[in-house]
Amino acid sequence: MQNKLKIQLKTIELFLKGSSFYRGVVLTIAAVLPLVIFSAIDLFVYAPSIAVGAFLNAPSDVPGSLRRKIHGILISIVLTMLVTFIIFITKPVYVLLILAIAVLSFAISLISVYGFRASLISFSGLLAIVLALAISKPDPAAIFLHVGLMGVGGLWYLLVSLFSKWIAPKKDDDQLLSDTLALTGEYLKIRGKLLTKSNKREKYAKKALILQTQISEKHETLRELLLEGRKRSGRSYSNERRLLIFISLVDIFELALANTLDYSKIDTLFGLQKSYLTPFKDLNKALGNHLITLSELLIKKDTLPDIEAINNVATKTNVAIQDYIAEVTLPKAREGAITLRNLQDYQKQLLQEVKAIRRVLSKVKDNTKAALKTQDSKQFLTSQDYNLNILVQHFSLKSPMLRHAFRVSLAMVFGFLLGSLFDLKNAYWIVLTIVVIMRPNYGLTKERSKNRIIGTIIGAIIATTIVLITQNTIVYMVLAVISLTFAFSLIQQSYKAGAAFITLNIVFVYALIDPNAFAVIQYRVIDTVIGATIAVLANYLVFPSWEYKNLDAVIVNAITSNSNYLKATKQLYHNKEAKNLDYKISRKEAFLAMSNLNAAFQRLTQDPKSKQKESVLVYDIVTLNHTILSAVASIGSYILNHKTTSASEEFDTIIDGITDTLKHATLKLEKDKTIPFTEVRDINQAHKTLQNKYANLSEKRDIDIQAGQTEIDSNTLLDLQEAHLISNQLLWLKSLSVNLTNATSKYKSVFN
Repeated sequence: MQNKLKIQLKTIELFLKGSSFYRGVVLTIAAVLPLVIFSAIDLFVYAPSIAVGAFLNAPSDVPGSLRRKIHGILISIVLTMLVTFIIFITKPVYVLLILAIAVLSFAISLISVYGFRASLISFSGLLAIVLALAISKPDPAAIFLHVGLMGVGGLWYLLVSLFSKWIAPKKDDDQLLSDTLALTGEYLKIRGKLLTKSNKREKYAKKALILQTQISEKHETLRELLLEGRKRSGRSYSNERRLLIFISLVDIFELALANTLDYSKIDTLFGLQKSYLTPFKDLNKALGNHLITLSELLIKKDTLPDIEAINNVATKTNVAIQDYIAEVTLPKAREGAITLRNLQDYQKQLLQEVKAIRRVLSKVKDNTKAALKTQDSKQFLTSQDYNLNILVQHFSLKSPMLRHAFRVSLAMVFGFLLGSLFDLKNAYWIVLTIVVIMRPNYGLTKERSKNRIIGTIIGAIIATTIVLITQNTIVYMVLAVISLTFAFSLIQQSYKAGAAFITLNIVFVYALIDPNAFAVIQYRVIDTVIGATIAVLANYLVFPSWEYKNLDAVIVNAITSNSNYLKATKQLYHNKEAKNLDYKISRKEAFLAMSNLNAAFQRLTQDPKSKQKESVLVYDIVTLNHTILSAVASIGSYILNHKTTSASEEFDTIIDGITDTLKHATLKLEKDKTIPFTEVRDINQAHKTLQNKYANLSEKRDIDIQAGQTEIDSNTLLDLQEAHLISNQLLWLKSLSVNLTNATSKYKSVFN
């Protein structure tokens, strides 16, 4: 019980010291301070418009480069002012107002085609429609004054945001690094469980895919934050430290992916000796927990934990290998022993990366710089194309974003008409609920609807209890400010909790204006349920965009990126120094493509059961792509981190054959046709040559053992490990590429 309380207190501490709460405080100050100041100088009448402007333009203030932050907020200010003005001038003519809501909501929703930040600017524009419906301005002078003051409020928020950035310039960087450390730690623990928990592998594999997607998304944001910051302000000790942690995290992620073993082979090799795998699983768990602890230190600024426990677990892997060899005996134990040594080698590299992160956190100064030139770093940044052609390409009913824009527009118009028809009090809450809930994906919309309703009811119950206990306006004011801060802080982390605090805030604000707060609570719940119902039904009935219809391009991108990654790995084997950067860029692209495919599959599983077409086949394609990525990462990681022999012609032949097979898979999906395979050389013969190389090394080692030379020298061990890994991974990749081509052919035939 005491331990549980300790964990809860630690969670609360991390939240209060984190960037989400900090951003909530900043937005609360930006929204509330004008109300306080203008009230004090008897000009309160102007304050609400400024507060609305600050509130509306906060959503686009998300982690990223300073340039994009400023541009995003300025575009949001212009958009919200324009939208508010149009709604105000069309209000007197009901038909014009309905037309304005329809056109504006459609056009604004389409802005989301330009990426995540653009989608938040779009959200601000939609919110501006709702707030303009809620506010009444009687004449043109009042309209112009309100719109102008909204612009002032937006600029005021930008100033507050920049000031908060100046006070805590690395708050977002540290929070993102902390989140990535924690996710990477969880991922390592899952990878350890996959090693021994054969009866739960599918469950853990699905968890691993979700974590991979989350980690890849964090990596993208960190690239923008750290590499853009480095490009803008140059190298500084602070920036270099964070970049070094990020580089280690990317390397850990690749190492973990590279350790995706052929588990059926592992089960065969260690069927009766599974206990020898336990120390390796324990070491993964220890490393994962250590990364989670380090993630907390970035926020709490505490002392580093002791690493001795990890070192002790690491020594047990040595004992496990020796005990395995002693029980099974050589040469029968060779393949299992080499597999364990490869696993141990990977975990040693993981441990080195963890120690590197510890050194950075302990601020140990050395001459090591983040080994990435500024001009090279640009190649790792994913640039967003803002060309008008992007928008034009989406003017087709095949586009999920166009369908989403139609749904949002129709749902908002219907919600407003419904509220007007039944003369519901605060009917704009229905439209507000639609705006904050509706997403392009049905499953996410349904989930947010559920959380919104539950959160609203929880908030209503708490608010009712407080209103019954006290009618003190000072208490209402304090609670309104506190609930506003927590609502802004929690909305991204827990939508249910955020919705509860939003309801609390609204009730307390209305309680200050209208003593009959219970009526507000009642209408708030009713309008939320109506809005949520409309949002879900609109996603299901109006131009529905089921995920299975949008998978082709995502699958093709994943296969193509894996193929390019494999080609880059081939070049790396030939020349590590010259091709290192090319390899890392192709690795980044392959990880992102896989993340997108994972996310698409997750969206598919959220669709109604009747719309999850061939989900088992799609999952097979996802896992095959993931396994190919892992096998390529395994080869690349080994080449990067070991002294290797020269790449053989046989290696090149097999790689060319695999990339050719992958090309056929993409052609089948893109053009629904295949081209006869044209093998440059005999791939099977090439693989036999590689296998013979390993067999010859094994035979030579057997002769040494028979001669009494039981201790293996490091060069022989490295040669055996390299020959074993390259031969086995290539054979595995060849089989996987054929299976993937067959799966894509079946997929295409089913959906045609």
